[in-house]
Amino acid sequence: MHWLRTVAALREHVAAWRGSTVGLVPTMGSLHEGHLSLIRRCRQECDITVVSLFVNPLQFGPAEDLERYPRNLERDRALCEAAGVDAVFAPTPEEMWADQGSGADRTWVMPPDSLLQTLCAPHRPGHFRGVATIVLQLLNLVQPQRAYFGQKDAQQLVILQRMVQDLQVPTTILACPIVREPDGLALSSRNQYLSASERQVALGLYRALRRGYDHWRAGDPSAEGILAAAQAELSRYPQLQIQYLELVHPQTLQPLQQVDPQGLLAVAAYVGQTRLIDNLLLAVAQGEEVQPTAEICPEGLSFPFGASAAPRRPLIAIDGPAGAGKSTVARAVAAQLHLLYLDTGAMYRAITWLALQRGIRLDDAEQLTQLAAQTQLSLKSGNSSVEPTRIWADGEEITQAIRSPEVTRWVSQVSAVPGVRQELVKRQRSIGRDGGAVLEGRDIGTHVFPDAELKVFLTASVEERAQRRQHQLRAQGQQVALEDLEAQIQQRDRRDSERPISPLRPAPDAILIDTDHLSQSEVQDKIVMLYQQLLARSSTPRFDQ
Repeated sequence: MHWLRTVAALREHVAAWRGSTVGLVPTMGSLHEGHLSLIRRCRQECDITVVSLFVNPLQFGPAEDLERYPRNLERDRALCEAAGVDAVFAPTPEEMWADQGSGADRTWVMPPDSLLQTLCAPHRPGHFRGVATIVLQLLNLVQPQRAYFGQKDAQQLVILQRMVQDLQVPTTILACPIVREPDGLALSSRNQYLSASERQVALGLYRALRRGYDHWRAGDPSAEGILAAAQAELSRYPQLQIQYLELVHPQTLQPLQQVDPQGLLAVAAYVGQTRLIDNLLLAVAQGEEVQPTAEICPEGLSFPFGASAAPRRPLIAIDGPAGAGKSTVARAVAAQLHLLYLDTGAMYRAITWLALQRGIRLDDAEQLTQLAAQTQLSLKSGNSSVEPTRIWADGEEITQAIRSPEVTRWVSQVSAVPGVRQELVKRQRSIGRDGGAVLEGRDIGTHVFPDAELKVFLTASVEERAQRRQHQLRAQGQQVALEDLEAQIQQRDRRDSERPISPLRPAPDAILIDTDHLSQSEVQDKIVMLYQQLLARSSTPRFDQ
């Protein structure tokens, strides 16, 4: 592990990382299991994991705890090394500020006023300006493709996601679930300030959120009812000095009158001299009815089931090389489970076909990226599990055109263009963000939806995949020699696995299924069984929203 204390040392390593997927976990140190969960996810999804340790003076107010904020660099260093971190950037304030100063003389990032009207912002003037400024500086220095933040700081997440969007920073800000103690207390570096008795008082925050959540699940979407239920629980803890209890929209952060279809229930309070925050997301998956949960937690409090407090139907991500049977199986699984089917491969084929039609050179990354950004793509699932996804480009249906051998030959090269992938991944994430979908491709579980609840990687030999492809082409009236198909598949496998952006590989938590000696229905049955097992497990209450 590299221990970097200067910007100059960091920049040397950044230059050496070019061509790799770099992930950043920004922290203020005093690491705990919440931070380690971010690091583990980053290591799963990225080639290089960088952790920053920096207590940022810009985000502390005059009367806040900058001087006493917990610091233990040696312990943090040992934890990062044990967690497999590749590099730690631990600068001093002087190294970060250089000659710019830390006050009025430096450049600041100003979040939109609309995101500063609720939650923490009115109570911590200038806080999010300081957060956004230092995070942008870190993103500029490390140049990661991904950066990982905890959902506990929900307002911070929204502001940073808006910042990278508005400033077109080529980094994806990823939200990771809150990690909790077994009794539900959200992990925080500031928890170590709490005495034993104060810690018991602090449990009231999450219990109040759960009361509000249960009230909503019981069928009342009104802010008045949800907040009253949460407030009733808070009243049991008179030692809590409540700063706010609010129900806001998770993206706009504006106050809600009712949850439709989702809301963020958030609270902040002082326990003694320690300020703590917590939140729960109230959201219903498409087609789900709000009803009481059946699970009971300690002290008779029902807990929102599943791995998060946002109940949604799981995503199924099916990856694998060309010809492994992903599309056929994914369509069949989606049809059987009544889930949305998203054919990402058809999107890349569409851009490839358009480029060939318009005479765009397939090594011209700029023109290909512009084509992907400007083309309006529309998709519609086939009428049955065996029909291909219908796709339109700028209003023209090209469903059959994109299945030609020429498109098949070149689609891997086009899909490896970073700009093309970035544009199409945006659309894919937008379609699948609410869950309840089956998605297939070559990097769905590793890049597009790394948080998919079920990840499957289908494999098959080159010979088997060539025979399947030949059968498909014959059904379309095309004759192609088997050896030519095998050569094309081998070449495509090599391109897909060696491309610098999102190379073809199973996600660390993917379930591998070799389809060589399995029928399509047998593969389908295996995935459906895995999905049903996932649903059964998710009915067990957990404290890890």
